[in-house]
Amino acid sequence: MENIIITLKPKYHNKDEQILICFDYNREVIEHLKKFPLVKWNKQHSGYSIPFSKTNTNDLYKHLRLKNYIVDYNQITNKTVSKTEKANANTLVLKDEYVLAIHNFVKWMQQKRYSLNTINTYESMLIIFFKYHHTKKIELITNEDLLDFNTNYILANNYSYTYQNQLVNAIKLFYKQTQNLHIDIETLDRPKKAKRLPEVLSLDEVKLVFSRVTNLKHKTLLCLLYSCGLRIGEALSLKLNALDLNRKLLHVKAGKGKKDRYVPLSIVMISLLQSYNKSFQPKEYLFEGQYGGPYSAVSARQVLKRSLNHTKIKKHVTLHTLRHSYATHLLENGTDIRFIQELLGHNNPKTTMIYTHVSTTSLEKIKNPFDDFEI
Repeated sequence: MENIIITLKPKYHNKDEQILICFDYNREVIEHLKKFPLVKWNKQHSGYSIPFSKTNTNDLYKHLRLKNYIVDYNQITNKTVSKTEKANANTLVLKDEYVLAIHNFVKWMQQKRYSLNTINTYESMLIIFFKYHHTKKIELITNEDLLDFNTNYILANNYSYTYQNQLVNAIKLFYKQTQNLHIDIETLDRPKKAKRLPEVLSLDEVKLVFSRVTNLKHKTLLCLLYSCGLRIGEALSLKLNALDLNRKLLHVKAGKGKKDRYVPLSIVMISLLQSYNKSFQPKEYLFEGQYGGPYSAVSARQVLKRSLNHTKIKKHVTLHTLRHSYATHLLENGTDIRFIQELLGHNNPKTTMIYTHVSTTSLEKIKNPFDDFEI
């Protein structure tokens, strides 16, 4: 079967920036696209499009990769690249040797049970890397080429720490599995991570957000994210058998790092879940989409965005903010940090310790020396 290639392009429509989705006519592709919540027909450009944002691009990419379509989004990634980038690198077509090598690497990651998100990310990163070095054979790429890529592509274009770290991880893992006498992957260092504190909502702000949600399904999803400290991917992959209402527990299966864990359900949450199940009667997944299967992360973000629009909260709030807020509120209520680590599914206690820096209870215990001054 011939590979289906879909190209994403930045376009303007009525002064709004859009992502135009370009492909040869295919009924299967069209039907799959229509399942993505933000897709609309764009008359001006005679094609399907969605509003442009980094989040929308990532979500669309994941949606298209569910069908194993080849997605070329270099024009999106590189639409603001600097002059130091190699000319026309984003328009190149990968050589067959690169395509085969990446294909075999993807198959290896699948056999090793890497997550779909990791596989898709690493695949796209390697495409970018090999397009940059399109004049060289894979086995002839050297450490100097890696330094060149890091300096004149990643740093020159001022890409984020996360983007750089993903590229480094993808390249190191690829060359760990590929024989190359000219490269030493251990000398390819990851960037130093910025120590940013998470944004956290107060209890009153969380209640305000939930009060602005009228749809029972939407409210149940947001409340479950907060009351169980779930990642959005964990919540959307929950199946009906994950609920043990008699024991008041939620079984989170194969969370980040493929770890299972149990999370306690509050009495209020159990009541909300019972009302939701009675009204919506999901068949397989706890939260299902319009056409079956798991509910979309895009739709979940839209739910939160609409709710926030009806409040005066000015903080940068995402679905993950609900998880951060849950952890912080537990800490402020006196919950031991080790229990919080288990509830959140953190491997490293250092990850959980960040909440001690945003807890108001912890901060209020600190005596300010200025309090002893008489001004």
